[in-house]
Amino acid sequence: MGVFSEIHNIIFDRDGQPIAEALRRDAREERQVDELIGLVKGVLADGALCTGEVEFLCRWLEANREVADYWPANVIYPRIAAALADNHVDAEEERELMGLLLSLVGGNTAPLNGARSDASTLPLCQPTPTVEFVERRFCFTGAFASGPRVWCEQQVIERGGEAASAITQKLGYLVIGEIGSRDWAHSTFGRKIQKAVQYRQKGVPIRIISEQHWYSALQRRA
Repeated sequence: MGVFSEIHNIIFDRDGQPIAEALRRDAREERQVDELIGLVKGVLADGALCTGEVEFLCRWLEANREVADYWPANVIYPRIAAALADNHVDAEEERELMGLLLSLVGGNTAPLNGARSDASTLPLCQPTPTVEFVERRFCFTGAFASGPRVWCEQQVIERGGEAASAITQKLGYLVIGEIGSRDWAHSTFGRKIQKAVQYRQKGVPIRIISEQHWYSALQRRA
């Protein structure tokens, strides 16, 4: 909730920034994340990664510092900078960066050296956490094979948990639906995943789990 200033007739957010300005900043950073994901997918489209392409991504990240603290930029930039420390990306670094970028942005890209790539990798918690329902808050994102989202939420409530529509620091679990998750990073429901990852990186104990793992726990507590 904002704080109203009678002197300047401005509403501020919790960080002391004008709410209108904060909303514009968030929208701008979200567009930058989308742009970065698009650039990475373009770079990976031919199934190879050269020094020039890595340098291009590095220059873009350095020119868009506002997004540096946002996932996945805050993971990509340090790895790219380290690889370019000697001004050259060797074959081993190329493979490592290729795997990292594929796992972070998802999408349909060409396989590297004929190998099948798992572009649908999600930032799930590892090791897989135990799922507890009583007094735990669950948020669902994506499309679910086990049933409509309202059904999933009802299953949680019947087992003593709570259903939430947004990602907050009080969230216990973010459950990601199996359907359509291949392009999760560049999709509407990917925003919830990114926000949960950001909280988790700050030490907030949000557990990100798959629908399959959640459903298995559900069956055990039927």
